[in-house]
Amino acid sequence: MGEKSSRKAAETPESANLAALAKLTIASYETLERDLRARIATLEGQALRFETAIDNVSQGICFFDAAERLILCNRRYAEIYHIAPEQLQPGVTLREIVEHRVAAGTSVTDADAYLVLARSVNSGMAPRVWTANLADGRTVQVCHQPMADGSWVATHEDITALVANRQIVDERISLQTLIDWVPDYLWVKDTESRFVVANRALAVDSGRGKTSDMIGLTDFDLHAPELAQKFRAVEQNVLSSGQPMIDKEEFIVDASGAGKWVSSTKVPLRNAHNDIIGLVGIAHDVTARKQADVLREGQAHILEMIAMSALLEDVLDRLMRLVESQLTGIFGSVLLLDKDGSHLRHGGAPSLAKEYTAAIDGIAIGPKVGSCGTAVYRREPVIVADIMQDPLWEEYRQVVAPFGYRSCWSTPILSHQGAVLGVFAMYSMTVREPTEAETRLIDFTTRIAGIAIERKLAEDQIHFMANHDVLTGLPNRALLEDRLSQALLYAQRYDRWVTVVFIDLDNFKLVNDTLGHNAGDVLLKTVANRMVDCVRPTDTVVRLGGDEFVIVLFDQPTNVDLISETLQKIRAAIAEPVHLGRHRLRATASIGIANYPKDGTSPDQLLANADAAMYRAKEFGRDNFQFYAPEFNTRAHEKFLLQEELRNALARSEFILLYQPQVDLRSGEVFAVEALLRWKHPTRGMVAPDTFIPTAEETGLIVPIGDWVLHEACRQNKAWQDAGLPPLTVCVNVSARQFREPNLIGRVVNALTDSGLEARYLELEVTESLIMQDVELAVATMGALQSLGVQISIDDFGTGYSSLSALKTFPVARLKIDKSFIKDLAADENDQAVASAVISLGQNLHLRVIAEGVETDDQVAFLRKNNCDEMQGYHFSKPVSAQGIEKLLHTASVADDGQGVPASGTLTTKQR
Repeated sequence: MGEKSSRKAAETPESANLAALAKLTIASYETLERDLRARIATLEGQALRFETAIDNVSQGICFFDAAERLILCNRRYAEIYHIAPEQLQPGVTLREIVEHRVAAGTSVTDADAYLVLARSVNSGMAPRVWTANLADGRTVQVCHQPMADGSWVATHEDITALVANRQIVDERISLQTLIDWVPDYLWVKDTESRFVVANRALAVDSGRGKTSDMIGLTDFDLHAPELAQKFRAVEQNVLSSGQPMIDKEEFIVDASGAGKWVSSTKVPLRNAHNDIIGLVGIAHDVTARKQADVLREGQAHILEMIAMSALLEDVLDRLMRLVESQLTGIFGSVLLLDKDGSHLRHGGAPSLAKEYTAAIDGIAIGPKVGSCGTAVYRREPVIVADIMQDPLWEEYRQVVAPFGYRSCWSTPILSHQGAVLGVFAMYSMTVREPTEAETRLIDFTTRIAGIAIERKLAEDQIHFMANHDVLTGLPNRALLEDRLSQALLYAQRYDRWVTVVFIDLDNFKLVNDTLGHNAGDVLLKTVANRMVDCVRPTDTVVRLGGDEFVIVLFDQPTNVDLISETLQKIRAAIAEPVHLGRHRLRATASIGIANYPKDGTSPDQLLANADAAMYRAKEFGRDNFQFYAPEFNTRAHEKFLLQEELRNALARSEFILLYQPQVDLRSGEVFAVEALLRWKHPTRGMVAPDTFIPTAEETGLIVPIGDWVLHEACRQNKAWQDAGLPPLTVCVNVSARQFREPNLIGRVVNALTDSGLEARYLELEVTESLIMQDVELAVATMGALQSLGVQISIDDFGTGYSSLSALKTFPVARLKIDKSFIKDLAADENDQAVASAVISLGQNLHLRVIAEGVETDDQVAFLRKNNCDEMQGYHFSKPVSAQGIEKLLHTASVADDGQGVPASGTLTTKQR
């Protein structure tokens, strides 16, 4: 019992151990099974991923074992060779696959030949690459890699497109090399205006280092939005319309910021099906030509401005802008030499800093006055490459430094006679000397500026001489009427007085006769200056001529006593001693005064009444002044009688015409006659026109009288022609009253029609002051006359106040120099200056110039020397009757005294 119990007790632990071992074994197995299953799942996932990756590779991939059985291939492999995927299961042999390819037409050889090639490659360990050109036109590249165990892996890639692309690339490289040699811009764009091809010239100017950097860009990547949008619109129009754009000039700004003009051509690019797939463009740089065009057009415009008497400031401003448009980073400036010849004044500098131009305005000239002052001082160009270092700018460096100007090149502006008129300067922000192009522009600019400045000075001189007394510089009779008219308008508006003072120096002739004319001139200038000092700036002191002066006292109070105080002051100033060499004289004057409105309401009336009062002062013993009184002027009754007699004269045929020949100064030929009106009064005899023409003008009788003159002159000229005499032009004066008549054109037409005279043989003379009264009316009337064929000339030129710009618009053929400038022409330098200026002006305006009142050989010689075209006066013939002209023409013979002008009493004839 005990033994049995012991045995049981011994068996119980052993069983327990076995059970535990069994449990442990089962647990280990389960763990191994789980690990195995996990590893299998992992491997299956990896295999799936590997298979998925291989299937998504763009190349075909295949694995074969040493027995030439397929282990694995991807979908692309099947696609390349047009084999169904189910025919490429693992275990299929290479022969079977090749046979499938042969059947699909994707094998270049039969199965046996292909197997020989594959086995030959597998016999070694080196990889092989070859290309196969399939029957369907595709090209496949095969990369074969043998393995040590006899298996292999191979990739198959369809490179058909790659081969074509490489051909295109090769062609493109050749094309790119070719177009890169072209200096013009060349490009190709797609339909979205993106660059597909661009040459080196375009790439470089667009700021790109390589032409390939341009590919894919648009104009919006290269230009400002506004400019790019403009280019895009043009290109879209070409693409949509199919019509090319040929040689259109376009403005661009390159990557460096430089603007340039190009002539662009853009044509649509079409494929083999004629579809538009883009556009081809070429652009040629025409900046130089464009600048030349701008320069030429700008020069023409500036010369036109000069001819039209535009303001000098406007001309110089335009010139500077023209120069600056031709260059980059250049600022132009013109300084004018003032009247004292020692300072420079601002002329034109539109782009220079205003503060700087103001700082140098009025700068003196000198040996170390920057570039401009030194250039004028030396009369030669001064080139300063570095303002901050050049000693010429030492005293002016602080003036220019704030504005950043670093170089300045200055050139004197010279007249055609070599006189310095000013200086032209170019400023630059960089330290350098001018380029060759800039030097050429400097020469061009100084010439044009010289013409403009010299023309302005000449115009100012002519205008001043026409309106001022040469000796004293005072306003003359021409300017008197204007000043007096303005004073009367002011007085009428504000209920004030105007005082006209007529002054005649007493016994002035005695000074000339005893001390000489030079002494007389000194006396006149001294007295003139004293009178100017006695009056206000608003008053006007005028020299009428000789020893006669007029003073217009503007805006006077209505108080005679106050006016008398001013007159006493003037008398006292005139009477102050004058030193003439060793002589000490006291001058006195007879003075007459007329006041508006009491003594007259018009300039002529006031002047006449002041003149009458002056003569009254002479009657009272000279050296006093007299106010006008009505009884002084007895001419009023005479004027009334003259008007009545004039009315009867026309009805009684008391008027006659005399004719004075006009002669060509070069050939000596008579080409025209001027019709001169005379009054054959029954009791007074022959009356000169100066006696009755003013009254006829005032009363309006000049209109019917002038109409008679016009008809009679045309009739007589036609009668000469009918008599077989050589054709001549007859010149007829037209008065201001006639010219303003609305039916003037009709009167001229009637005169030509009634006489049968051709319009080309009639010339109408109008005075300079007449046409300036209403320029618009004058131009219209003269244009209408010219359209008839009638010629127009300006009489008494130089005595009026026409501007050159107005004169240029008048359709006139001739200018007649007034005889007042011819009388003392041989000896008077002032008259010579006026005559020369008028002749030069006429030539510049392509007008013929005739001098009237020519009486001496010296006058003829001067006129001929200065290239005056024609003359009229007693030197050839006094005015003669129609019979006298007829006799001259009948007895005409060719005679020349060697001066180009026939001797008195001989003539030749010439038709114009």
